[in-house]
Amino acid sequence: MSAQRVPLDPLTQATVTIAWVICLNKPFYPVYVWYLVGDGVVASLGSLLAAPVFLAIPSIARRWPIIARISLPIVGAFDTLFETTLFGESSGTELFFGACIMLAAVSFRTKEKWIQRSVTAVVFAIFLLSRHIGGPPFHGWSDTDLAVLLDLNIFAAACLMALIAIRYAGLSTGAEPATREKC
Repeated sequence: MSAQRVPLDPLTQATVTIAWVICLNKPFYPVYVWYLVGDGVVASLGSLLAAPVFLAIPSIARRWPIIARISLPIVGAFDTLFETTLFGESSGTELFFGACIMLAAVSFRTKEKWIQRSVTAVVFAIFLLSRHIGGPPFHGWSDTDLAVLLDLNIFAAACLMALIAIRYAGLSTGAEPATREKC
């Protein structure tokens, strides 16, 4: 007799989807840097370090769904902090904090509001930390290179936020009444 797999709840499934998309896109970032900038590719390989952590989120989601939903915005925030240290503030990597806060806003049920508030506070604290640790980036990009990286990161952050909005659209957070009107 085989054990039947219990399906993930909609919020956790959305979390898993976003984690997979991030993880699968990580290897392309150094390629984008190589193609668009041509310089600093070795430094951009550091962006791959977080891929295994993002990959762990789908692995834990079935057993600990709330931990997976807490982990995604927090892992994303630490990854953004690292990327900002790696590429510098002028590269626009800090824009990904917006996606992390957005994940904190949409990943929790109404009854989990204190978890949601705590995750939001942690993400915001990591953002504040990124504003104070500063320092020079790992690689010395030119102003032209930084402008290209800024454009790349603006586009990538906007794409991620659009994906989050589309993926979480219409998911129940436990706030709506038990009955629904038919359209």
